[in-house]
Amino acid sequence: MGRLPTQPQIVAALRQVELFSAIDDGVLMQIAAVARPRDYDRGELLFVEGEQGDALLVLVTGSVTVFRTSADGERAALTVLEPPEVLGEIALLDGAPRSASVEATEPTTVLALSRAEFFSLLRSQPTVLEPLMRQLGQMVRRLTEQAADHVFLDLAGRVAKVLLRLATPGSPPVVAITQSRLAEMSGGTRQSVNQVLGGFAQRGLVHLEGRRVLLTDVPGLRRRAHLPPDPAVRPGVPVRR
Repeated sequence: MGRLPTQPQIVAALRQVELFSAIDDGVLMQIAAVARPRDYDRGELLFVEGEQGDALLVLVTGSVTVFRTSADGERAALTVLEPPEVLGEIALLDGAPRSASVEATEPTTVLALSRAEFFSLLRSQPTVLEPLMRQLGQMVRRLTEQAADHVFLDLAGRVAKVLLRLATPGSPPVVAITQSRLAEMSGGTRQSVNQVLGGFAQRGLVHLEGRRVLLTDVPGLRRRAHLPPDPAVRPGVPVRR
């Protein structure tokens, strides 16, 4: 395992995950002993929609995109996940095929815990159940919100909302993303998203620098996404460059 070579590092990675946060170090060491590290290059699939789900994956480094594919090959991104997160919990619990595909968006390392090992953990450590149920509830809420967005928001509103969700702190906040990826995540085509970004730039909402989108008017983007004002941000003049 190149990116996570030692058992203490595995334990430290597991400790960051809410699902395992209430487990003592002794049990975490047992999990670390049976968890199998897997490395993925950018663009490599961790698993594919429809295949059998046989393991829970713990993200250690990197990031992944969870997506569905239509019958004619169109991709729709559901979410982007970074450590500390887990993947594959739905198929692991119900034994049904994977409900979505997952692709590494950069070099990524995960820890794989088999279905048998995970259920053994549930039996011996019932404290895992509460964070697991909380995580599943958060997933349902996120999917419900995405479904509502496709009903109530136009493409520009969805693009604004994705940009706000992905923005990293700064002045101005920045999103590093390709237009193809942004199109997948907002449910549009690359061409239509390009037009939306151009319109945002003309109105001073964003500034485009290659694959970087600088959010120069966050309050304006929040209004476009039909989001309430951010209480942590005082009203003022949008960021100018």
